[in-house]
Amino acid sequence: MVSIEPIELNGHMFTAVTVLLPKTTLLTVSNENGYIMCGALDVGLLNSKLADRKIIAGRAVGVRTIDELLKAPLESVTYEAEKLGIVKGMIGEEALLKMI
Repeated sequence: MVSIEPIELNGHMFTAVTVLLPKTTLLTVSNENGYIMCGALDVGLLNSKLADRKIIAGRAVGVRTIDELLKAPLESVTYEAEKLGIVKGMIGEEALLKMI
């Protein structure tokens, strides 16, 4: 099952996507500039092989819901996210607001 819902953070709209898969759930919250995602995100790949795409993203691990993703500290972030002031340990919601 796939669920897509709008989320408002401090007056800014984001899109939350939940994908239920066997034995795991994929979670993302995004806007037109970047996204945060559950542990399935490979930040190393984005920073190396896809560096030319300049992807702004962060990864939180151990989350099972969109609400948990928004409140969790980011375990890793892309180089492009760092340029916006998004750092490891920042909570998901705070990182998203830096992507405005």
